[in-house]
Amino acid sequence: MEHSGRPSTAQIVLLATSSALTAVFYSMYRRKAGTACRLKEAKKISIDQDLKKILIDAPGKCIPYAVIEGVVKSVKETLSSQFVDNCKGVVERLTLREHKMVWNRTTHLWNDCEKIVHQRTNTVPFDLVSHDDSVSTAVRVIRPLDSAELDLEVVYENFHPTVQSFTDAIGHLISGERPKGIRETEEMLKVGESVTGVGELVLDSNLVKLQPPKQGMQYFISRLDYESLLTKQQSRVKLWKVLTIVFGIATCATVFFILRKQYIHFKERQKLKSIREEFREMQTKRLREMDLEEESISPNACIICLSSERSCVFLECGHVCSCDDCYHALPQPKKCPMCRKAISRVVPLYNS
Repeated sequence: MEHSGRPSTAQIVLLATSSALTAVFYSMYRRKAGTACRLKEAKKISIDQDLKKILIDAPGKCIPYAVIEGVVKSVKETLSSQFVDNCKGVVERLTLREHKMVWNRTTHLWNDCEKIVHQRTNTVPFDLVSHDDSVSTAVRVIRPLDSAELDLEVVYENFHPTVQSFTDAIGHLISGERPKGIRETEEMLKVGESVTGVGELVLDSNLVKLQPPKQGMQYFISRLDYESLLTKQQSRVKLWKVLTIVFGIATCATVFFILRKQYIHFKERQKLKSIREEFREMQTKRLREMDLEEESISPNACIICLSSERSCVFLECGHVCSCDDCYHALPQPKKCPMCRKAISRVVPLYNS
């Protein structure tokens, strides 16, 4: 807190940062809480012979937000793994990640960083079918790449370390970046995998479709079962809630600290004002007792005896208001007669 009573720059920055983070975390908490709530309220539908009848009876042959659990089955062709034999799926994602060590000039440490340098995702049409082979009903999955939880299985992973010469190593030390290598990953949603789909369920030309929902609800295609998927979303809600509470408390603590300092500064100003008024009254009374006019008193006269020149600097307050004799006559513990602060030491004042 500055002497003027205004918050310091550091306090303003701290308050602004904590307030902004609290707002961001609260926004994320509300969004995640809404997602988890809608997921919990989603209608759970089984893939059976009655599925089409349920959709025919539904308004607009549509269930806005439904949960479907089934087995992945390709419609026509499948995608084959480029690295694993006899591994077929309907979604394939190839990713190249660059790993390198980066010198942090603040902490003076090497930090491990990674960056995606290339990613390609391939998909073919596929259905979700019942675990019961006797049920012929299927649900066509539309736009699976729009899913917020497209859970793919890693079927291949390999790290290709960077080969460096002595000259390269010196250059990397100078530049502050040391490449470690490239990690190659292949992920797939395999045929026969049990999948939970959450989205809009519609009946279109006798074809049941699961597609991204409207009204801002999230689309899920996950290898987790429904209960595990719901638990995962609820755990994220708890995380954002904790962060919101922590930074909210930090914001409140900062506001309380600033207001408390301002209140203390206000009370000090009121006290100083009261002391000055009391001093003026005593000085006026003293002048009357001595039968003197205020104009006849020297501006440098001691405020106690009004006769001798001021010759002492009181520290730490810095007031020059007393002569040496009056200073020694002050009662213990000695306090400045102007501000009532304790006098830690006295510096003689010499007028030339």
